[in-house]
Amino acid sequence: MTIMRFISSFLFTHPFTWLADWAWGTPLIVLTVIIHVAGLGVIKQRAFSLSGRTARRHYHKTASMVIIGAATLSATFLHAIEAFLWAGAYVLLSALPDWRTAMLYSLNAMTSYGHTNLGLVDRWHLMGAVEALNGWLLFGLTTAFLFAVIDRVWIPETA
Repeated sequence: MTIMRFISSFLFTHPFTWLADWAWGTPLIVLTVIIHVAGLGVIKQRAFSLSGRTARRHYHKTASMVIIGAATLSATFLHAIEAFLWAGAYVLLSALPDWRTAMLYSLNAMTSYGHTNLGLVDRWHLMGAVEALNGWLLFGLTTAFLFAVIDRVWIPETA
């Protein structure tokens, strides 16, 4: 198939094939990023506040590890909430049969793990790829956040 024939087929024969996937996926990306940034902001405030209160104490190294662990656990909880929102969309759209399957699929898509043999019904295939894109964005935000927390609260042995 030539490039022109492919473009013609894509643009004129099936111009709205994936419109619904983007119509559902784009707002979910925006919503989950807003939830994620707001949640990370709250976690950051609490982590930095606790770190400031323990900075001159003898147990600061232990407190730093606990703060970093709690921030990591909290960020993981945010990812679970966001995967739950995607799973809800899959169940609502009948793209997957039940909540358990939808949540497993969502976590697979979001993390790009993709090890299970789960798949969306043909009609919604692109939406899984859109969720994977969302996962990359969310995990990038989480990585930057955890780096900032570690940089701020961790006191090395030489200090």
